[in-house]
This record gives sequence, C-alpha cells and structure tokens, in this order.
Amino acid sequence: MLGEDDESRVVRVGGGIELRFHELARAYPDIVDDPVLDFLVTARSELVSVEVSVRTLDGDGLDVFLAELAEDFRGWEGLRTWRSLEGDLTLSARHSGRSVYLTWGLHDRPPSEEWRFEVTTAHAPGEDMRNLADEISLFLESEPRP
Repeated sequence: MLGEDDESRVVRVGGGIELRFHELARAYPDIVDDPVLDFLVTARSELVSVEVSVRTLDGDGLDVFLAELAEDFRGWEGLRTWRSLEGDLTLSARHSGRSVYLTWGLHDRPPSEEWRFEVTTAHAPGEDMRNLADEISLFLESEPRP
C-alpha cells in the first residue's frame, strides 16, 4: 500500500509483520545525476522492530524484478532472487500455483554481518504483484529527500 508519511512516499508490504520502504535519499546529492539511492526498510510488529539502510544504484531493478514476477502469474519453477547493491536487502520469490511467496531479507552490512532478519509475505499472482511492482516503482522514482 502506497501512502505519504512525514511528507515522503512510503510503501507498506505484508500483514502480521509490516515492511515499510521509506526515506528515499540520494547518497551524494551534490553530484549531478548521482545514481546511488538510499532508503530505509523497516520491519515492525508487536514483537519485532528492525530497520536497515539500503544502498542501490537507481533501485537496482527491484521494481523490474517484481514486475517480471507479476508477468509470470501462471508460475515458474524454483526460486527467483534479487539483492541490493551491498546485499543489505535481499528478496526471493517462490510461486506455489495459488500464491507468490516473497521472502524479504534485511541484513547487517559487511564486514560485521552480525545479524539478518527474514519475513515472508504472500501475494496473489498477477494483479496483486503488479500493484506491488508499481508501488515500488513509484517509490523509487519519487523525489528523494535532500
């Protein structure tokens, strides 16, 4: 679900544990056409609160990855995976025939890599996945904060 939060675009994913994509920013705002985008991903529920800063090159194609999953609504064999530039956010997708299961991984940055957190969200193939891809695309294309 796409919304506004503190004057910035927010994408919320999930049910029991909510994933929030927010606070999009350019890593080097003084560089013209800087491709490095940073944003926060927060996983939150009554029992957990985890936040990671994600570094990408113009989103690393996360929206394209999700759009391809939506286009393959009839299903695929095995696991499809995506990772951000520095591996702080990972995503794996499995199609069960009735649902697409997305496992979102939030990771501590190297070299420490002391922790990692994963949560799986279920989505209907096709339109539900297309909406998620569109929301992530709008988020990544929104005006980064200074």
